Amino acid sequence: MAERVSALAGHYSIGHAGTAGETGVSLCDMHGLILHQVAAWPATLVAVGEKAAREAAVEAAPGPGRAAVGKRGALLRIEPLKWWMFGAAAPALSAEEGATLDLSHSRTHLRIEGPQAASLINRHLPIDLRETAFPVGTVAASVLHHVGVTLWRSQDGFELFLPRGFALSLWEVLLEGAAQFGAEVL
Repeated sequence: MAERVSALAGHYSIGHAGTAGETGVSLCDMHGLILHQVAAWPATLVAVGEKAAREAAVEAAPGPGRAAVGKRGALLRIEPLKWWMFGAAAPALSAEEGATLDLSHSRTHLRIEGPQAASLINRHLPIDLRETAFPVGTVAASVLHHVGVTLWRSQDGFELFLPRGFALSLWEVLLEGAAQFGAEVL
């Protein structure tokens, strides 16, 4: 298997950026991404959802726009007939049941956290990120500078999945915006 190298390698400097002494936002390039897409056909949606839930060790497959975290990974419902399995292997499916696709090498995973994380993200994504509208366990597909991205609010912060080919330019945009809050790059 090919060794994964971050799309941000060589352009990622750990340390503080922006407002001196303040840290309103922490940004981290999360390495070792394991991400599989699991797609079902309309007639097999329930059965495929049950298989995916068992694989991630979650109680039940989440509904659209929601995530469920289990002992072996998380299951994110990104579209009506699709889930992303985060940190877990995809279940074995026959062609009659659905299809799986390994997305691990195609995405860059960033974690954004801190008291100003939602403010930073809201400067770029047209999503209401208030806790009442976008609580922990919510997933949304959106755009960041005309590039399709996926955002998940996990227990650890905001998990942002960027297409690998656009990761560096989007990272620069986010880091520049984070500087106004005082950014810590971890």
